[in-house]
Amino acid sequence: MEDSAAPTEASTRRPKRSRAQGQHTAKQLRQEKDGDDDNRARTSDTSEQVDRESSPDDLDETRPKSKRSRATEGVSGATHKATDQSLIVIRTIVVVSIARNALIHKQIDTVQLHYQKVTGIIAGIGQFATESENRGSLFVLSETEVVKGHGKLVPHVVKSWVERYEEDPKPAMVELLTMLFEACGAKYYNGGDLLEETDVDDVVVALVNCAKRGEVEDYQNSKKKEIKNFKENLESFWDTLVRECQHGPLFDQVVFDKCMDYIIALSCTPPRVYRQVASLMGLQLVTSYITVAKMLGAQRETTRRQLDAEKKKRTEGPRVESLNKRFSTTHEKITMLEEMMRKIFTGLFVHRYRDIDPNIRMSCIESLGVWILSYPSLFLQDLYLKYLGWTLNDKNAGVRKASISALQNLYEVDDNVPTLGLFTERFSGRMIELADDIDVSVAVCAIGLVKQLLRHQLLPEDDLGPLYDLLIDDPPEIRHAIGALVYDHLIAQKFNSSQSGESGSSSEVHIKRMLRILEEFPQDPILSIYVIDDVWEYMKAIKDWKCIISMLLDENSSMELTDGDATNLVRLLCASVKKAVGERIVPATDNRKQYYNKAQKEIFENNRREITVSMMKSYPLLLRKFISDKAKVPSLVEIVLHMNLELYSLKRQEQNFKNVLQLVEEAFFKHGDKEPLRSCVKAINFCSTESQGELQDFARNKLKELEDELIAKLKSAIKEVVDGGDEYSLLVNLKRLYELQLSRYVPIESLYQDIVMVLRNFRNMEDEVVGFLLLNLYLDLARDLHSIINKETVSEASLSSLLSKRNTLLEELGYFLNLAADNKEGSKHASELACRVCTILAETWFLFRRENFAKTNLDRLKYQPDSDVLQKFWELCQQQFNTSDETEDEDVNREYAEETNRDAVMIAAAKLIASDAVPKDYLAPEIISHYVMHGTSMAEIVKHLITVLKKQEDDLAAIFLEALKKAYHRHVLELTRSEKNALESNSFSGCKDLATRLSGTFVGAARNKHRLEILKIVRDGINYAFVDAPKQLSFLEAAVLHFVSKLPASDVVDIMKDVQRRTENVNTDEDPSGWRPYYTFIDNLREKYAKNEGFRDEKEGTSVRRRGRPRKRPNIPGKKLFDEHSSSDDEDSISASEQEDAQDEERKQEEDEDAPLIHSIRSSSKLRSLGASREENKGQTRTGSSGRATENISASRTSGASS
Repeated sequence: MEDSAAPTEASTRRPKRSRAQGQHTAKQLRQEKDGDDDNRARTSDTSEQVDRESSPDDLDETRPKSKRSRATEGVSGATHKATDQSLIVIRTIVVVSIARNALIHKQIDTVQLHYQKVTGIIAGIGQFATESENRGSLFVLSETEVVKGHGKLVPHVVKSWVERYEEDPKPAMVELLTMLFEACGAKYYNGGDLLEETDVDDVVVALVNCAKRGEVEDYQNSKKKEIKNFKENLESFWDTLVRECQHGPLFDQVVFDKCMDYIIALSCTPPRVYRQVASLMGLQLVTSYITVAKMLGAQRETTRRQLDAEKKKRTEGPRVESLNKRFSTTHEKITMLEEMMRKIFTGLFVHRYRDIDPNIRMSCIESLGVWILSYPSLFLQDLYLKYLGWTLNDKNAGVRKASISALQNLYEVDDNVPTLGLFTERFSGRMIELADDIDVSVAVCAIGLVKQLLRHQLLPEDDLGPLYDLLIDDPPEIRHAIGALVYDHLIAQKFNSSQSGESGSSSEVHIKRMLRILEEFPQDPILSIYVIDDVWEYMKAIKDWKCIISMLLDENSSMELTDGDATNLVRLLCASVKKAVGERIVPATDNRKQYYNKAQKEIFENNRREITVSMMKSYPLLLRKFISDKAKVPSLVEIVLHMNLELYSLKRQEQNFKNVLQLVEEAFFKHGDKEPLRSCVKAINFCSTESQGELQDFARNKLKELEDELIAKLKSAIKEVVDGGDEYSLLVNLKRLYELQLSRYVPIESLYQDIVMVLRNFRNMEDEVVGFLLLNLYLDLARDLHSIINKETVSEASLSSLLSKRNTLLEELGYFLNLAADNKEGSKHASELACRVCTILAETWFLFRRENFAKTNLDRLKYQPDSDVLQKFWELCQQQFNTSDETEDEDVNREYAEETNRDAVMIAAAKLIASDAVPKDYLAPEIISHYVMHGTSMAEIVKHLITVLKKQEDDLAAIFLEALKKAYHRHVLELTRSEKNALESNSFSGCKDLATRLSGTFVGAARNKHRLEILKIVRDGINYAFVDAPKQLSFLEAAVLHFVSKLPASDVVDIMKDVQRRTENVNTDEDPSGWRPYYTFIDNLREKYAKNEGFRDEKEGTSVRRRGRPRKRPNIPGKKLFDEHSSSDDEDSISASEQEDAQDEERKQEEDEDAPLIHSIRSSSKLRSLGASREENKGQTRTGSSGRATENISASRTSGASS
């Protein structure tokens, strides 16, 4: 039934008369099938009618009476001949269908009639085929059609050609070569005299000229549905042809030698389509030769064994002579096939493996990998292996990946390893480097290759150091691949021939080895979590919670844990529990929420139950043992968040649940650090909400007791401070109150006046204490405001109390704001209290902004600061921006560092502008003027703010111009304080960078959309530059020039005339240096627009570090299909400069605009804890490695060609 599909497609192209006959015949056949004994007469009549329609005479009638020569046949001839072939196949199907139906119904008489029909139809087919053969090109055209879209007919067509070749070789070979040319895309080529051509180059030149005239079709890359399987069909054709010819034409040194000559010649031509198809055919021929050679090799081995056995019986005789002759003949055939393989390798592969087209290079390397693996007796030697090593440096990721995959398959076979020794020694370094390749898929494959090398113990341990650093790399695919390597090599030790004699269970041994790995990393929880996440999928022992708990409790453990081991083991336990219930332990790069299907959720719930049952009795013991250790308590306490609390009641373990809560409360009051406190608060809140019945009541009562005890401790601490005592107790309890207020409402009415009193009467307290006093006042105010907004009716007393609290907080914040303003000397060190004041003040203004109460009855609550307070606020913010990077590094490990760094201050200020909490005319330009002054994270925040302003359709022109003026004003002030040249100072470079960034926001379609805004910036900027000229003319070069480049030529001409008119009556020679920026500005405009070409878009600055892997460089466009000045040698020589697709800068800009402002938060502590500096160094290393690879690839490939 499969063979009938293709003829059906061909039948749709028949003439109407033939189609009608076919439909009528099919109808009569269905009537025959449905008939029975009662209507045999009618069936007989119908059969006679079918017989008449299928007679040879009718076949002659269906063919056109006029004939055309092959040279002028063209498309119409091809269609007609395809129709003739369709008629043959359809009639054959009709015969088979008739015979099958007759056999099914067991109608003997009908079978006889069918036999007569079959005889007549076969005679007609024979006559039709003979006449078509005499017409000349049935095979060529039918084969071309088969290769294009009828792959199921390939065996039939190939077998027919072999029979034809054995009868008359010359016409058959002409047809085959013509098909070869048509497969390459050449238009119909008259091959009648091909055999008389002695020079293959003349034919190839003629074909190249066809491509030059555009008479070529690209079947391989075509998007047409009917030829979508062209590549597979073409490979199938040549493979089938070689197999069919293995008993004859394959070894006559005529037809295949001629085909190989043309294939090799076409693979070296400039037209890319010729090279692609010729390379495809040549590579497939070698693969098919290998298949035949392997079969002959098996036959030779069998013959050799028979010969050896026969010689033991007798040394001579006809049997021995016959076996010797068979052995010699088989060996000669194998030798001939290997010579044919070498011919294609040296003539085609050696040139095309470095072709300019990466797809051709990739096909060559993939084929070479198959050849070496399937026929190692010839190809498994350094002469061929070196090409796989050289292409490890290819610029195209697909080629590198193909080379790595080929090597993986080779190392998979143990027998190949000894022969690969020298190759491994030469290229193992590059294999390790590829584990950190710029392309993630290549890096993952390279890591798998390194695993193969480790399995065979071909790499020394010292070479693996760089790989272990990838355990904390950004792409999760790379991390997990390295995790698999680490598990196999270091934990399971699958690659070690002699296992270490460690005692204990398998899980315990693996956990011990995991702890040794964690020791190699700094005592940083984040880095340890990354490593645990990488190996969790592969390491079963990490999910053996009972074993881990037993080791922590020292129950029958063969290993005595150090304090560091216990800390890492607790972190491992907590991380494993989180992973088991479907929670991320490493932040995702895309910030997308995870979604799980029903089966996954069931697995997570089962894991949750298993964790709860395993830890129900031992969990209180763990808490009690490590309750005083602040490094272990956070991870231990958080485990309860992932337990099924309902099981405590079902398993009658209520007392253990109560013990857990009591221990958590004890830990809360035992520690005063952020992480333990936050974990304890989460645990108590979870237990009070997720538990049920009596246990829930107990948890809520315990939470109320905790709040009451905390209020009492705070009162006692305040009294101690008033009495002149130490402030430590007050600080610790303020932290506890702050963490508790972050998660729930805590009434502090009884404490409020005491807190205010301490703030006002004790101004010399530590900054950290003052900061937490202000924070708790702010959180209490925010909770009260939230409760009032959600109430339907609000009493006057509630409003008055809220306003009083707000005014009190603003007064205290104002005091510290004025204190900072009076002390303008400042320092390079950021003040934690100053950062707190800035962020709390901004958040308070945000809470009470006008927009929140515009449509409510709470209009009294709206608040907006006056200009003086806003100016002092910004001056305090700027003091924090001047913090040096060294100071940031020193403070990174400080508690709450992410809340008190300059990034947090900038976010708070930008939030005021984005939410319209304060007027934009002052603060927005001030913020934007700091765009390029304070590093990557600050620039990202300002960039997102600009995106928000563009969406709000604010007056960007005025804001941008004012920001440029402020940056220029700072430059002028710097000049007055230093003796540097105006154009060489850092502040002037900062002005130009700012202008570049701001003008870079108008790219692509935005240039036309915001044309008026750009024009306004330019004109107003020129007016500013000419105020008290020539003092401010350098503003033209520093700022205006970058925006002029975004305008069309017509606007620039007007601007040029306007600027020149301003100097008509001015003697610029009086102050040449002062007027130099003016002339520079004019010269730039004239130079750029002299030929009416206009400015090109200037690149946006490069100081903002991109997330992810390094950007690939924009590349030169690829060569066209045909270049009249190029040659095969030219193609080879430029292959090392093959370029990738260029990145689209406008698309990146649009993606950045869609990101919300809050995503710009990049705390310094988090960046550094993730190894930000290491990542920058790695990025430089990768770029350098890529550059070195680019430089070395040409030399390595050239040496490959020469050898």
